Amino acid sequence: MKREAIQHFNTEEYVYPIKRNELVFKIRVAKKDISKCVLIYWDRTKPENRKKCELKCKYREELFDYFQGNIIFHQIARYQKYYFVLTDNSGNIIYYTANGAQQVLPKSGFFEYLYVNGTDVITSPSWAKGVIYYQIFPERFCNGNRGNDPEGCKPWGTLPDREHHMGGDLQGIIQKIPYLKELGIGCIYLNPIFEADFNHKYATTDYFKIDSQFGTEETFRELVDTCHSYGIRIVLDGVFNHTGVHFKPFQDVLENQEESRYVKWFHINHYPVEPSHHNYECVGAYKWMPKLDTSNPEVREFILKVMFYWIDNFQIDGWRLDVADEVDPSVWEEARMRIKEKYPDKILLGETWGYAGKMLRGNQMDSVMNYVFRDAVRDYIAEKSISVTQLDSRLNHMLAYYKDETDNLLYNLLDSHDTERFLYLCHENKKLLKLAAAFQMLFPGSPAIYYGDEVGMTGDNDPDCRRCMEWGDNADQDMRNWYRKLIQLRKDNSCIKSGSFRSIIADEMSDTYGFVRKDAMGSCYVVLHVGADMQKISCPVLEKGIFTDLFSGEVLVEEDAGDLKFLNEDITEYVGKITLQMEPYSVKVIMSSRNSSKKQ
Repeated sequence: MKREAIQHFNTEEYVYPIKRNELVFKIRVAKKDISKCVLIYWDRTKPENRKKCELKCKYREELFDYFQGNIIFHQIARYQKYYFVLTDNSGNIIYYTANGAQQVLPKSGFFEYLYVNGTDVITSPSWAKGVIYYQIFPERFCNGNRGNDPEGCKPWGTLPDREHHMGGDLQGIIQKIPYLKELGIGCIYLNPIFEADFNHKYATTDYFKIDSQFGTEETFRELVDTCHSYGIRIVLDGVFNHTGVHFKPFQDVLENQEESRYVKWFHINHYPVEPSHHNYECVGAYKWMPKLDTSNPEVREFILKVMFYWIDNFQIDGWRLDVADEVDPSVWEEARMRIKEKYPDKILLGETWGYAGKMLRGNQMDSVMNYVFRDAVRDYIAEKSISVTQLDSRLNHMLAYYKDETDNLLYNLLDSHDTERFLYLCHENKKLLKLAAAFQMLFPGSPAIYYGDEVGMTGDNDPDCRRCMEWGDNADQDMRNWYRKLIQLRKDNSCIKSGSFRSIIADEMSDTYGFVRKDAMGSCYVVLHVGADMQKISCPVLEKGIFTDLFSGEVLVEEDAGDLKFLNEDITEYVGKITLQMEPYSVKVIMSSRNSSKKQ
């Protein structure tokens, strides 16, 4: 037994509540090293009344397995002492406590979970679990009012640069809400709409004013009301890590130098202050975007004032928070506490480009932008820089890292205003984009469409990824119909939207990946073939019976697996197989009989 691989702490990464009377326990061990994991636990006031719970291997990555299980208590979970009994494949037993691994039954050094406070339980808006997001860069989506076009506005469809405008506005978005409803969108995320320098609007000058090139407060109110009337939520982009150089408090610093009352709002390096990245902290070396000192209580109150202003007065549904991992955590902790107290259904969505466990502990964000997912799909499908086995390992590591209760909230994107379009990375191969979209829509989480992906838009990195939306004849309707079909699958089948996940195929010879989504209503098997040839694939199944291909309507019957060996068969109870004929660059979605009787 590889003792050095065993890891558990009585911290929220490894033990946490989902209700005040229910705890989740997790332990990491070496891959395929442990055949059985049992948790021994008891109330410290009743040491004679010891109970046990067998944990099951839920996720498997390249080096580690993660065993997990839930325990429900009659009352509030508190004063629980516990340890683990681990059995390896040879029958050897190890006892694992806070003091480490030992071969004799422990008498001390037990882990302990003290008490579940109400605020310890992660609560998030129910509407956000598995919702379909649609990100809009307002300047490039639709021009609904040419009367507010900025001076020197370029013709619609001109290749973008960092200086010029194209005329997109809020009225244009209002006009396209029926389009988004028909597509199946549940929530719109808008890039910044407040008064700001530059066409990207990430250099805010007035947080309480809609930029005139987008419209007025009345226009924005109409947009929110229209979205809500169609059952669509709307989230704004909050840029609180930094401001624009023309933000009034920073202008006061430039004018009054050390005497400015706003000196402590920023990170000033030396005086005199002038627009230069040497004088003050800014975004990278970009002098036009000075960084706020978000540890300053005054700044924190200002940020909260802004957040509440747009929620209170316009009923927005939450905030996407720019570079959230660079802002002082106390800002988000207080924002969450105060906003959720008044508006429990508002969402806080943080931007980060890596793992974000510290922001998803229940005291800051409800969700984060999941670039970890995006990078894995990009590396496998678009760039072919990793094998299917590596893909499986990275995805399982990601899911194991986050809490199950968070997995279905993660903002799973393929691209954004900050990255190359996925189609561009695929060298314009739309079959690969279709595969990636299927992956995104059928995987646990909340899929996020960047405007235009659904009609086959392409583009290199910023600013090329911010081209004008394709409407009319230039829009790829076949791609749009593909997205509609995938979105409808999520809506029709609860196991796709919020079911559990288990990878079942990672075959490097055929370049095929498969996983199953499962809930009380049934199982959905997703198989993606990324190769350029025909393949016959044996897909393992968890239940006997009849299965239906949701795309073709083909009926498949479970067969005996014979001598076939399947992925993770030591931790997955397969009962047989179904045989699939996979076209090049194709995906199959197979539903078990409990769900497949439903009209699709």
